[in-house]
Amino acid sequence: MSYEPPRPVRGLLLTPEDKEAPARVRRLRRLGLADRPAPALDVFAEHLAQLTGAPYAMVNFIGEDHQFFAGLRVPAVAPLVREDGTRAELGRTLPRDHGFCPHVVVRRKALVLEDVRDYPRFAGNPVVDEYGIRSYLGAPLIDSSGMALGTVCAADTAPRVWGRAGLETIKALAADLVVRFERSVEDGLPL
Repeated sequence: MSYEPPRPVRGLLLTPEDKEAPARVRRLRRLGLADRPAPALDVFAEHLAQLTGAPYAMVNFIGEDHQFFAGLRVPAVAPLVREDGTRAELGRTLPRDHGFCPHVVVRRKALVLEDVRDYPRFAGNPVVDEYGIRSYLGAPLIDSSGMALGTVCAADTAPRVWGRAGLETIKALAADLVVRFERSVEDGLPL
């Protein structure tokens, strides 16, 4: 038996199949985290951006067909202007096949991409061309039930070495944030 890599679709490699998505969406709703911005998570994303020195930082929940940035920090500078003259401004949602977070959730492991163009699987991802993302650091948010809810991630428009310190930082922040989620639900308090 031989391994067949996924076939490209419109020049892109397929996003991994996510069999847990329906259960994840139900869990996010029970936790009160589904598809709504959370000011506390925006503050968290700002803190992550400061710690990593990255212009982008997110707390990202993965649904069945889209991603939702409940916590978002984007650069204050003017958005990227595409070759066709349109502006690329990152909002709160992205299709599920954009970006790298869906891979982190399915793998259930942190992902470090120092230069996404070095990885054929990721180089053709729409966020590379649409937003100029060149490096990525992300860790899964795995709750006490074992469910991967989403990710905590940072991204940059330039290649960068995140190093072991960056990896350990993102993993620790993800674990701490899950504890905060679960504690807020137990105590009946907003995040």
